[in-house]
Amino acid sequence: MDFSTLRNLISRYCAGEENWVDSRTVYIGHKEPPPGAEAYIPQRFPDNRIVSSKYTFWNFIPKNLFEQFRRIANFYFLIIFLVQLIIDTPTSPITSGLPLFFVITVTAIKQGYEDWLRHKADNAINQCPVHVIQHGNVVRKQSRKLRVGDIVRVKEDESFPCDLILLSTSRDDGTCFVTTASLDGESSHKTYYAVQDTKAFNTEEAIDTIHATIECEQPQPDLYKFVGRINIYLARDEPVARPLGSENLLLRGATLKNTEYIYAVAIYTGMETKMALNYQSKSQKRSAVEKSMNSYLIVYLCILIGKALINTILKYVWQADPNRDEPWYNERTESERQRHILIRAFTDFLAFMVLFNYIIPVSMYVTVEMQKFLGSYFITWDDDMFDEELDTGALVNTSDLNEELGQVEYVFTDKTGTLTENNMEFIECCVDGHVYVPHAICNGQVMAAAAGIDMIDSSPGAESREHEELFFRAVCLCHTVQVKEEETVDGIKRGIHQGKATSFYISSSPDEVALVEGMKRLGFTYLRLKDSHMEILNREDEIERFELLEVLNFDSVRRRMSVIVRSNTGEYYLFCKGADSAIFPRIVSGKVDEVRARVEHNAVEGLRTLCVAYKKLSHIEYEEVCHLLSSAKLALQDRDKKLSEAYDTIERDFILLGATAVEDRLQDKAADTIESLHKAGMKVWVLTGDKMETAAATCYASKLFRRSTQILELTTKRTEEQSLHDVLHDLSRTVLRQHGSMIRDTFSGLSNEFQDYGLIIDGATLSAVLKPAPEGGGGASGGNYKEIFLEICRNCSAVLCCRMAPLQKAQIVKLIKASKEHPITLAVGDGANDVSMILEAHVGIGIMGKEGRQAARNSDYAIPKFKHLKKMLLVHGHYYYIRIAELVQYFFYKNVCFIFPQFLYQFFCGFSQQPLYDTAYLTLYNISFTSLPILLYSLIEQHINMDILKKDPSLYRDIAKNSLLRWPIFIYWTFLGVFDAVVFFFGAFFLFDNTTFTSNGQLMTTNTQMMFGNWTFGTLVFTVLVFTVTLKLALDTHYWTWINHFVIWGSLLFYVIFSLLWGGIIWPFLNYQRMYYVFMQMLSSGPAWLSIILLIMVSLLPDVVKKVLCRALWPTTTERIQTKRACLTAEQSTIFMLSQTSSSISF
Repeated sequence: MDFSTLRNLISRYCAGEENWVDSRTVYIGHKEPPPGAEAYIPQRFPDNRIVSSKYTFWNFIPKNLFEQFRRIANFYFLIIFLVQLIIDTPTSPITSGLPLFFVITVTAIKQGYEDWLRHKADNAINQCPVHVIQHGNVVRKQSRKLRVGDIVRVKEDESFPCDLILLSTSRDDGTCFVTTASLDGESSHKTYYAVQDTKAFNTEEAIDTIHATIECEQPQPDLYKFVGRINIYLARDEPVARPLGSENLLLRGATLKNTEYIYAVAIYTGMETKMALNYQSKSQKRSAVEKSMNSYLIVYLCILIGKALINTILKYVWQADPNRDEPWYNERTESERQRHILIRAFTDFLAFMVLFNYIIPVSMYVTVEMQKFLGSYFITWDDDMFDEELDTGALVNTSDLNEELGQVEYVFTDKTGTLTENNMEFIECCVDGHVYVPHAICNGQVMAAAAGIDMIDSSPGAESREHEELFFRAVCLCHTVQVKEEETVDGIKRGIHQGKATSFYISSSPDEVALVEGMKRLGFTYLRLKDSHMEILNREDEIERFELLEVLNFDSVRRRMSVIVRSNTGEYYLFCKGADSAIFPRIVSGKVDEVRARVEHNAVEGLRTLCVAYKKLSHIEYEEVCHLLSSAKLALQDRDKKLSEAYDTIERDFILLGATAVEDRLQDKAADTIESLHKAGMKVWVLTGDKMETAAATCYASKLFRRSTQILELTTKRTEEQSLHDVLHDLSRTVLRQHGSMIRDTFSGLSNEFQDYGLIIDGATLSAVLKPAPEGGGGASGGNYKEIFLEICRNCSAVLCCRMAPLQKAQIVKLIKASKEHPITLAVGDGANDVSMILEAHVGIGIMGKEGRQAARNSDYAIPKFKHLKKMLLVHGHYYYIRIAELVQYFFYKNVCFIFPQFLYQFFCGFSQQPLYDTAYLTLYNISFTSLPILLYSLIEQHINMDILKKDPSLYRDIAKNSLLRWPIFIYWTFLGVFDAVVFFFGAFFLFDNTTFTSNGQLMTTNTQMMFGNWTFGTLVFTVLVFTVTLKLALDTHYWTWINHFVIWGSLLFYVIFSLLWGGIIWPFLNYQRMYYVFMQMLSSGPAWLSIILLIMVSLLPDVVKKVLCRALWPTTTERIQTKRACLTAEQSTIFMLSQTSSSISF
């Protein structure tokens, strides 16, 4: 026996069958199959407990600590703290231990609180009651105790406790209606079907007699895919096998509607339900700022190691002279002298590392976390981004990417429901070249004065009347629309017309509702689906009944749907509707040219078009179709592929009937938003599944393309005429002709001297472009077209990708992300088909639209309408980036100012690792004295008024490409910190060394010499340091409020009061009182005051001079506007003063 067989047996015995097979067997009601039927293999499945929490009571501390210490900064400070504990270091372990403890504790409390909320929510779900059928009786139990195989009863308006297969319902036809709003946000009622052989078992006693097993696939997260079959054991006969698909599967979290009750069997429970598999954590996205922070941290770590190394070497060089071995008061013991020099050197190196470790700002990470968390509330509180129609505002699902909103270079947007309203209005239909235009019909609501039919063109002759009516019947029958008679559904009044309740249509697709409503106005009314019969009311007010035999559901690959019906006369019809590209190749007869011309005309007008076709089936052909479909549906392996092949075989040889056109209006201010994004330097790409002409018309309407834009086509139509290689090279030559090989900058399309290019590409051509080069294929002929394609795209101001599958949308985003510039991408969409694109982009934004909330749930940010994207990026994104860039640079700057004097001090104390500052100052510098001003700055700073940011999108360019965190600016801040540190140290040193520094200018005595020792010197340096870095931030602040004044001046006052208390009281818990009276003694000296003021001014001077010169000689757009505003403000105040003066004179 080989090891793999043994491993399989162990796995099967210990872990259950489901861990090593592709399918699972579920025994309904836990009943064994009859003898001789099949082997009974009981399988172990998880219970129905939902766990969304990360921690338990027992593992919280170790697991949370492990996660926190995976951060390089936290781990580094832990090592420093341990070194301070182990060896004799110059500073107390408290100096690094306390800040680290503070950081770890704050983060742990935040994460613990969030997890407690998750536990609370889990318990509420796990303990809710469910009703289970046992031995013919209804038993109530907690949801968490539900097991796979239990038969569950669910009543109207109750949610399904786990994933269930529908067995029977209170309706005779075995259907039930469900809303999946909590899963994908779609509030429309979807129809689900019970298994035909079990739908009659609709009482507790009857359902308990069912003897059946279900074979189905193992759990997987796709909400819309399910493959299985049910084997029903009848008396002594072979089991009856029936296919199970997604139309039989009721998902956990969905809600039962307009159905009194249902019976269903549990097949996936707990963490194996599709809902649980879908909402597991998304991959972590990291912003460009965070990457810059980590780079800077590595640089400062190298500086720290360099400092420690230099000091260690110099210490031993200095001590090489026997006379300078050690000061007499710090003489080493014999054991220390005997220790190996390498061990001593390493110990000293660690001691210097500890002394200088404050150059790495541990508190920066906490401040950044707090800034992101608190700052995200400004988006949710923004009234301008609140939509009254939806009664909701913007949502922040992750606060880690706030600053990334200010760095976007590419915007990828969906069309339907994102740029457009997804509010369909039936415009016209064309039958054999004759066009019918009813009055306004919008989303199920009949507009005023919508009586009668307005037709253009001549009415068809009597011989074509039958064809026309067949078209209307086809549109009335080929859909998945439901009819509701009730006046209210879910508390919303619908279908009210002329004061009375009427029926109205609901569907998961707004297009279908618009089409059926359009047919109603043209004389053919769809009434209902009853007992598998579809009823329509014709123009003569006669009810026609068609038996619905098969539905070939719509999918995004086929781009069409079909129904097979049988009329009262026994004729079989296959009606099909779909995109023109999916229908025309399958047509064998009909007035193709006339219909095609009308479809293309409507597409250019921006209307959504569908073609309608049919074919008659004989009874034998219908039997063949049934056999083909049933064999595909019963397959457990590759069912989708087999169904697709079956559909392809069935949907052929159509006769064309006509086409429909519905309008999807552009969203409010969509064009203005796209124009603003263009001006801000962003490239906007529209990725849609629509046909090229319709999408292009929308692009012109939304100002993505201008009338002057030269459109370049990279479509299947063109690649059929030329090879892909030739088309790509032609386009490349076209866009680069004007500029040579120079890539156009982001000002494309805004300057009149450049030709503006727009590219249109379709899904099929994109697949060819992205196809990897074959082995051995060299050069461009090898199929490596990505670079040429990207070169063309870079030189186009806008790109339209049409006929896109959802996965292709994500591939496009990934392609741009991976290009050599590595631009920051943003994807915005409203439907489930946009989720992959949203997850792929650096920043994903979901629109809370009519296609459900799945996009909003999976996004980083959610907004009610596309127009809100403008303020989200141009205002919030701009502010977030400016604030956090200053925060990061300022933190490194103030820590260089803090620790570089300590480095210089070692040259004056024999490299003895003597600290320059007191322990309290070392500990509280980053925690208390300098933390609040920068946190507040990073929350409320507005360097430019938000109205100006909205009016002038070009200001966004000033911060593009992480411009405020580039290496030259980082180096400038670092050198500024070093300069200030040199001024603090040597300024204090020379003033301190001067005899006039003593009290009242008297000559220094022995007593005063002791008083003005190294702690006084260190306190003087530290005082200048705290005041300088705080005033530096005050100089950088443009937006002053009372909070700024309170925090900035309050921080300085706190430092002074703390120093007076710390040095003014003999603290009983301290072993030493080295700071006693030091601060008061220092302040009692007039020259000390003068030196503090002088050193602060000298330190701040270079930065002020640099800013003045840069603003005068090389101002940015932002600085020009700031200067202009300052001049206007000064002018207004002067005019006001003059008017006041003149008014007083007139009296």
